[in-house]
Formats: sequence, C-alpha cells, structure tokens
Amino acid sequence: MSENASRTLPPEALDEWAAALRTRFDLEPEALPIALILDLARDVANGVARPAAPFSAFAAGLVAGRAGGSPADIEAAVAAVTQLAAGWNQ
Repeated sequence: MSENASRTLPPEALDEWAAALRTRFDLEPEALPIALILDLARDVANGVARPAAPFSAFAAGLVAGRAGGSPADIEAAVAAVTQLAAGWNQ
C-alpha cells in the first residue's frame, strides 16, 4: 500500500485481505468470521476504549486457539470478551 493511499478499506477490500490471510495461513473461511470480529472491535471500542479493540481481538483469538480453534471456540471467546466489555465501568 502506498503512503498516500487511504488506510480505510472498502468492504470488498476486506474480503480480499481475509482471502489473502486464509491462503497464507491455510485457514478455512469460518476461521476468520469478519462480521463477528468487527462486531467485537466495535463493542470493545465503545464499551472500553478504541485502543482496546485490536488488543481484545488478539486476546479473543488467543483464547479461541488455546481452546481448540473451532468456529464454536471462536464464537465463545468473542462472546466472553464482548460480555466483559459490556460490563466495563472503569
């Protein structure tokens, strides 16, 4: 990406990026649930702080991977992080 290019991706570019990640790391499509992760980032950004969103997405991925990495593990990890963010009153 050039220095002058926008760092905001249109939805179709995000699909292309996800496809590139799946190819590079040999992942199934359900291993990268775009909408679920974007919802997680939104909920954490609104409930905790914007900088907490990418960090929390990473944490959810780590938790899901340690649990086995299945789609159900991903959903459970995201739900747990989202629940924590919803109750965050710091």
